[in-house]
Amino acid sequence: MSEDRMRILNMLGAGKISAEEAERLLDALNGTSGGESPTPGAGPKFLRVQVEKDHGAGDPKQVNIRVPLQLLRAGVRLKGVMPPKARASLNVALGKMGGDLDLDKLKPDQLETLIATLSQTAIDIDAGDGKSRLKVSCE
Repeated sequence: MSEDRMRILNMLGAGKISAEEAERLLDALNGTSGGESPTPGAGPKFLRVQVEKDHGAGDPKQVNIRVPLQLLRAGVRLKGVMPPKARASLNVALGKMGGDLDLDKLKPDQLETLIATLSQTAIDIDAGDGKSRLKVSCE
């Protein structure tokens, strides 16, 4: 990892810059802007999560989230510069909120495999109640 990239991630980890600022800086390092890839068609740029729930009274509730993949990649790398005690605390906090995620086991190559898989297909989950649906994909 380049020294500049490491510096940006350290500033993000220390709270000196926001995630949006870190993304802009990482894009500038990569010669891109606004999450655009320097090579057209070079692959997906966003993780999209869509949730739809019909409560039966009127219009269904919808959530549509687009997360820049650069932000996810930076987050995976950020764990490498996080102190072990901070990672442990974050794992405990995530566990209390119902998230079974161990940051120590998250590897960049696993993220790239997931991105490659989701760019070719989408995960559709139907809750079986005919009212709830979740879709996860990369675009």
